[in-house]
Amino acid sequence: MRKLTFLLTIVGSTLVFQACNHGNKDAKESADSLNKTKDTTSNAMNTGGIAVNSDDAKFATAAANGGMTEVALAKLALTKTGNSSIKEFAKMMVADHGKANDELMAIAKAKNITLPAEPDSEHLKKIDELNKKTGADFDKAYVSAMIDGHEKTLDLMNGEAKNGSDTTLKAFAAKTAPIVQTHLDAIRKIDKSMK
Repeated sequence: MRKLTFLLTIVGSTLVFQACNHGNKDAKESADSLNKTKDTTSNAMNTGGIAVNSDDAKFATAAANGGMTEVALAKLALTKTGNSSIKEFAKMMVADHGKANDELMAIAKAKNITLPAEPDSEHLKKIDELNKKTGADFDKAYVSAMIDGHEKTLDLMNGEAKNGSDTTLKAFAAKTAPIVQTHLDAIRKIDKSMK
């Protein structure tokens, strides 16, 4: 009996350990995995289905990931920068990306798309790196991150607006792309003023 109890304890511990190892996925990877299992045909009864194809679901998770990161970095900038132009830009990020994030969450809920709960590990690392910087070093790193992030986001939005399958997500991307372009133009102007 003791051997059986010992064996069951080891098996149980192994299963718990394996379940914990699934925690290595970041929030975006987990959301993408969940969306992949929401098959609209054979598995719909078990998962509730998903109302978009896998490319549109990946767009939604990527857009949510980027939007959450923009807001988090902007809030950080509001506490760390003394540059008034960067402060104004950061306020615009919180307002505009916050609104876009809310709109995307509403679309995702209606279409049963799982979005990440927080930025992915790459973006969390970037937030942590920026948090360790101060003064001009912070300003320079923040502006660089905003240029890079907005270039990628603009490509993402334009790609979905042009090639997406879901009309609601295409419309969201088409509406959001000009706002992202405005942000990119503004941060590039700030970057030039700092040189």
